[in-house]
Amino acid sequence: MDDYSLFTQLVYKKSGIDLSAYKEKQMKRRIGSLAARRGFTKLTDYFECLDRDEILYYEFINYITINVSEFFRNPGQWRVLKQEIIPALLEEKKTLKIWSCACSTGEEPYSLVMLLTDFLRLEEIRVLATDIDEEAMRKAREGVYSENSLKNLPPELANRFFDFSAGKYRISDQVKRRVEFKKLDLLKDPFPSLCDLIVCRNVLIYFTEHAKQKLYSKFSSALAESGVLFVGSTEQIVQPQMYNLKPIRAFFYHKNS
Repeated sequence: MDDYSLFTQLVYKKSGIDLSAYKEKQMKRRIGSLAARRGFTKLTDYFECLDRDEILYYEFINYITINVSEFFRNPGQWRVLKQEIIPALLEEKKTLKIWSCACSTGEEPYSLVMLLTDFLRLEEIRVLATDIDEEAMRKAREGVYSENSLKNLPPELANRFFDFSAGKYRISDQVKRRVEFKKLDLLKDPFPSLCDLIVCRNVLIYFTEHAKQKLYSKFSSALAESGVLFVGSTEQIVQPQMYNLKPIRAFFYHKNS
């Protein structure tokens, strides 16, 4: 068995994360780069150190789960969400069940809460946010961000929902209280049910085609009747009808009734 294959087996036994579901070339390059920066040429030697050193282990988990995020990332897509998708969903229901999966450090679910304040009172808004990386979600619960994370945030929202001090922006408790963070492995764990909107962006590009097909089926099953799946800029679904989904705008898919 080659070094990388053995490494993936060891990681799976320790963490439950199935690296074989990710595109091997990309993941192998990322892990090899991190291991080399820590002075390892063999991944199995790197794992032995991860297994003993908790700080190194959590650095590895944070690195492979690709925590890159910002508020209102790809603003044009958020405009479609605000102008078309949310109003259409609210024609059917007074409140919405929303799931932000692979939520990373919280920018996406908090963006959803802020956007929804144009339609609902804060106390009516609830967003479930999940990720496999508990350290990322710890940072999300803290809600402290750099100025760069806010580059696409409308100034009126920054003024309304953030406090600025010591070069950092802290999101208000009233927004924090509208988000529930939970650990969830997309490949292994059951999904929430009857979601009106599922947001899963800039994550699926890292998975193999087989894993993507499994996830699209699970997303479709998790949607309520007429629910919407919102994916990332490079993640348009080939043959969405296979999963009982229909494209309504670029990056938005409607569950067929």
